[in-house]
Amino acid sequence: MALFQKKTPVPAAETGGAAYTPVPGDFEPLRGRDIQTDANFASQGYWRGVAVHFFRNRRAVVGLVIVAVILFFAILGPILNAYGYKDIVSVSVDGKQVVARGISPRVPFLHSLFGGAEYTDRFADRTFLFGTDDLGRDLWTRTWQGARVSLIIAFVTILIDMIIGMSFGLISGYFGGTADAVMQRFVEIANSVPRLVIVSVLAIFMPKGMGLVIVALLLTEWIGMSKIARAEMLKIKEQEYVLASRTLGAGSFHIIFKQILPNTIGPIITQVMFSIPTAIFTEAFLSFVGVGIVLPQCSIGSLIEDGFNNITTLPYQILPPIAVLALLMLGFNFIGDGFREALAPKLEDM
Repeated sequence: MALFQKKTPVPAAETGGAAYTPVPGDFEPLRGRDIQTDANFASQGYWRGVAVHFFRNRRAVVGLVIVAVILFFAILGPILNAYGYKDIVSVSVDGKQVVARGISPRVPFLHSLFGGAEYTDRFADRTFLFGTDDLGRDLWTRTWQGARVSLIIAFVTILIDMIIGMSFGLISGYFGGTADAVMQRFVEIANSVPRLVIVSVLAIFMPKGMGLVIVALLLTEWIGMSKIARAEMLKIKEQEYVLASRTLGAGSFHIIFKQILPNTIGPIITQVMFSIPTAIFTEAFLSFVGVGIVLPQCSIGSLIEDGFNNITTLPYQILPPIAVLALLMLGFNFIGDGFREALAPKLEDM
């Protein structure tokens, strides 16, 4: 940053006491001083500031790490194992297949390393990090395959719900009047129908599986998004830049989606972060009660259901899917809290 100094001071007597008007050539650069811009007060973009506040939040960073680790294992976990999620592990003994039913978690190398006795069964040399279920399927692969299915359902559902709910809420809030009244009555009617009633009706006309869960979530999760978008629209639509665009002849949908939408994306991102764990939990609940994912496919909910059915004989079976579900809920809620505080930081945090 360059500073300037006056070349030759002008005595006050020469100006007659009047204010001196500088002319070109009166000032020259001030040399010999290295003036640096204060980095603490340097101008930065909006999203850069959001990122700085987000990563200063320890809980948000912990949540991000948790979700990243689970995403890593959901993508690569099934590949890292020799057994598929629907493969029944067995060995051939005297021409007969012996199935690895109900084997508790084991790592032979670590067991022998710490002085444990050698395993004496036919699967003594096999590694089962989470054990096997009552049918002889490896729970490591099934747990991460279930996490993958649950995350796919959640992300697809929330993406579509964000588009539907955001568009519905923005249009309702922008036009107001009769259009807003009619659209909000529709929201109230849709919100008053219990989710289980919707699922029960869908189960009559649709086969159980991923499609039913996605449709059930699509019919219910968009409502919260539309309310957030409508509230932001009512707050923003009377601001000066919107009135200027309308005066210059911009169309309604251009104003909504080109001018107002970018300024409402912060609260919508926060809502998305809180909606993902809700979608994951809903999918787990629907699969648990038997209207979600069906065999041989698996999800977090179906794995919890299997573990619950065998909790007296194979108590370890329910622990991995419950742990993954709890960590996902915790991680996404930490991320949501981090985004909420980063998008609207308090004065003492700035």
